[in-house]
Amino acid sequence: MYDYLIVGSGLFGATFANLAKSAGKTCLILEKRNHIGGNIYTENMNGINVHVYGPHIFHTSNKEIWDYINKFAEFNNFYNRPKVKYRNNVYSFPINLFTLYQLWGVTTPNEAKEKLAKVKLSIKNPSNLEEWMLNEVGEEIYQTFIYGYTKKQWGKEPRDLPTSIIKRLPIRLNFNDNYYKDEDVYQGVPIGGYTRLVNRMISDIPVEIGVDFNKDIEYWISKAKNVVFTGAIDELLNYHMGTLDYRSLRFNHERVDVEDYQGNAVMNYTEGHIPFTRIIEHKHFECINSNHTIISQEFPDNWSIGKEKYYPINNDDNNKLHKQYVDVIKKEYPNFILGGRLACYKYFDMHQVIGQALKKFEEQCY
Repeated sequence: MYDYLIVGSGLFGATFANLAKSAGKTCLILEKRNHIGGNIYTENMNGINVHVYGPHIFHTSNKEIWDYINKFAEFNNFYNRPKVKYRNNVYSFPINLFTLYQLWGVTTPNEAKEKLAKVKLSIKNPSNLEEWMLNEVGEEIYQTFIYGYTKKQWGKEPRDLPTSIIKRLPIRLNFNDNYYKDEDVYQGVPIGGYTRLVNRMISDIPVEIGVDFNKDIEYWISKAKNVVFTGAIDELLNYHMGTLDYRSLRFNHERVDVEDYQGNAVMNYTEGHIPFTRIIEHKHFECINSNHTIISQEFPDNWSIGKEKYYPINNDDNNKLHKQYVDVIKKEYPNFILGGRLACYKYFDMHQVIGQALKKFEEQCY
């Protein structure tokens, strides 16, 4: 009898398992995929650590979380500075003073402010993503950087999407092109990849790979006093109240025999007729020197049962359905601890997942 059966070896499961082990608890980890690490899994391809499920850059302002994750890996000082390719022009991104210089020739914050005041549309109480962007930056920036990318990413017109999706995107009137907010003073990528980091987190903890917990729930529950569940809770309950909606992704990973394919880790393609949203060149995350490179084209995809779940669609109906599933699980499985992106049906950054695991484990102890 284990103290904790942990379903899923992603960042929440690995963190909880590590904390439990450090506290003298016994754990067994089950992983449905054929590898550990969840969506932060990195695979070494021809000497380059490839972010198989999309790029992951760790960033936080929380020193406790930063110190914790640094126990398991040395982080470099990689800062995410994506670029945008639109009609064969390359722009600095996120939107900053250099972007505005490239578009309009403005060179100072005051010039940029005056130009934006002329071009942005005055929309009182913007009610959707499109209105919010037009109100902030006007038509040209919206069309160049936002419209096509967003429509591909979400499979909907931006006017049908909430403002919350875009408000995370910084718009700056200085030359700071760091994608993440200034308050995130700790940023980087683990040298050697995330898979090695997760391996160190769960060393000496038994892990069973390729095991679907949902196919034999009662057997696995009998193995432990508590279950830490990080999977999709609608799937756990056989979708009996309906499916929660997601957006999915597909990746085309390719070796290219050139030293440098695009000169940057991430290049966004914002034109609607280009089917992928971005190309990731993985060697730039760790400054790998080689005569070849690995690139990944990222294609947004409609989700259906059997596909990977990436982005929850947190509209009112889905959030209500998720709460109903949580209520059922609390009643039927009172020893379940829910955590992570899928179980909570919420998009989390990595530091938020670790913070959630720290809090959940502390609640168990006290």
